[in-house]
Amino acid sequence: MSGNSSEDAAPALSPEEAEASVEALLYASPAPLSLQELKKALPDAPEMVKPSLERLQQVYGQSGRGVQLVEVAGGWQITTKPAYHECVGRLVEAPKPTRLSLQALETLAVIAYRQPVTVPEIMELRGVRSASVVRTLLERKLIRIVGRKNVVGRPLLYGTTKEFLLRFGLKDVKDLPQLKDMSEVFGDDVAQQLEGMESLEGAP
Repeated sequence: MSGNSSEDAAPALSPEEAEASVEALLYASPAPLSLQELKKALPDAPEMVKPSLERLQQVYGQSGRGVQLVEVAGGWQITTKPAYHECVGRLVEAPKPTRLSLQALETLAVIAYRQPVTVPEIMELRGVRSASVVRTLLERKLIRIVGRKNVVGRPLLYGTTKEFLLRFGLKDVKDLPQLKDMSEVFGDDVAQQLEGMESLEGAP
């Protein structure tokens, strides 16, 4: 034993090295990395992960670079800034379109705002059969089964997924816009449908 407590407590990485390590991990990962995943990847300096993220977010935000560090779907990810999407689109082949129908968007919005929710409850709100649309959303991994409701028949409960958060650029479902502002996420047609549902629910 050295007996020198200051040397024993010295961090294995300098702040600059920790920041660079976090940046490299985020750059190399195709998906957002959670705080826990980053700390696991930096076992010598887990306490330096959060300050490194905050510093990198500040640097990217103020430097005028074409990329940014964002918190999305429960993790952190380096993405291109929206101002450069058109430029990047000329170089990178666009993914196959996965547009959702109006019915699917409407059902997805009901699940997002009312979760956890059952198919009968979705049908009651929409006024039409919704089972097939729910299956489509399950296949696209935008929703998942989160349990069963403790009522007669114990119907399945549905909620949104991490893929949903990624698709709509949300950090958490708590970040969903207010119903009156949801056209930004789901489009005007769906927003009008849901606003109508809200009125029906509030009716005496």
